[in-house]
Amino acid sequence: MSDFEQKPFDTFGEECGVFGMFSSESGTLSPAVACYHGLYSLQHRGQESCGIAVSDSGVVSGYKGMGLVCDVFNEDVLNSLKGQIAISHVRYSTAGASKAENAQPLIMRYAKGRIAIAHNGNLTNAIDIRNELSQTGAMFQTTIDSEVIAHIIAKNRISSKSIEQAVIKTMKKIKGAYSLLVMSPSKLVAARDPFGFRPLVLGKIGSSYIVTSETCALDSVGADFIRDIEPGEVVMIDKDGIKSFKDNCTNQKRTCIFEYIYFARPDSVIDGVTVHDARITAGKELAIEHPADADVVIGVPDSGLDAAVGFSQQSGIPYTIGFVRNNYVGRTFIKPTQSERSSSIGIKLNVLREGVEGKRVVMVDDSIVRGTTCANIVRALKNAGAKEVHVRISAPTVHWPCYFGTDIPTKEELTANHHSVEEMCKLIGADSLGFLNKEKLCKLVNSDCKNFCDACFTGDYPIPLDEIHT
Repeated sequence: MSDFEQKPFDTFGEECGVFGMFSSESGTLSPAVACYHGLYSLQHRGQESCGIAVSDSGVVSGYKGMGLVCDVFNEDVLNSLKGQIAISHVRYSTAGASKAENAQPLIMRYAKGRIAIAHNGNLTNAIDIRNELSQTGAMFQTTIDSEVIAHIIAKNRISSKSIEQAVIKTMKKIKGAYSLLVMSPSKLVAARDPFGFRPLVLGKIGSSYIVTSETCALDSVGADFIRDIEPGEVVMIDKDGIKSFKDNCTNQKRTCIFEYIYFARPDSVIDGVTVHDARITAGKELAIEHPADADVVIGVPDSGLDAAVGFSQQSGIPYTIGFVRNNYVGRTFIKPTQSERSSSIGIKLNVLREGVEGKRVVMVDDSIVRGTTCANIVRALKNAGAKEVHVRISAPTVHWPCYFGTDIPTKEELTANHHSVEEMCKLIGADSLGFLNKEKLCKLVNSDCKNFCDACFTGDYPIPLDEIHT
């Protein structure tokens, strides 16, 4: 398998999360410690590797490794990461193999000194740019898109007045999804791609600024939410404060709808919409579209829980806990190999027999990709004594792959491309099966669906397929 091929998981995978801080106050919260707590809050976005880079009076250094935040960092490591600026990253690989050298942030030395980069998303023209740079002598130490971005920034910095101008210029070259943090010796620069595929928010604690993937990470350090960084916007923070540059803003926002359905934590707010509320709405719409004659409603942890509550509220069927989750087993999609993913399913969830035995059950989950996981869960419920299992999915059927940072199998591997809903129902062993109508997605975000990317459901890609190197 090529490093740039997608892996055949049975559910979706996010790529990563970022957290950065510029501290204007001495003796307050250390930026490295803030990053540590922020990464804990973003651990759901990636569990393969993590890292923190700091700038201490202009000296850039860092520490990163494979594994969870709690495994990679300890008190001694954090105490060694002194500095006024820090950026950090948790990773799940979609482009680039799961290897130590691909852990982020990347720290690079170039003609103007050192920079560190942390990136969430996928470039659609990364391979083309990599090949172009290689032909001119560029050497790559990793297989990730972030290094491609770093090379372009370094090249543009030579002819630019500042690091933020180099980032603005770089955005005209790269295509695809990126929520990006760049740290120079004296500045923190954040950028969100012109479509705003991935979330990026700005916060403040005291006189210090924070930029991160989700608002839940701001909460973890006691920071106040200021606003979302706009699609196409570049924000620069230094000792003099904060500046915004909107040279690349195009008013073509297409935030990934699956951030609301699955990826983000329910306590996060993305572009003004609370993820919890979006999932409650999805459950209510499911109950209207696909009612069931049942005794209880249960949700599959974690992202199915809120939708299950919404289904219960709309239908009047009591909500109950159907599963006990082992919180020490990572989200299944984050496992980097299929064998590891399969071995983790059996110990991740255990059916709470008292909640389902002898009952007709509505089971709410967030998606069906290949169907194997859903079939295993339905079987477990029936083995625990459930009389009937009616599966309701808080997303439409998935028909198309994603090229913007979500790990979705190829069209050939997606079960909805080979089976009708009735056939899928039989394959997973359910008594009935219903999916959210794609026309109802706009209700989740209380906005025009044109502002969100739903290409995995519709095939309507914001970037033409002939411009995407697949």
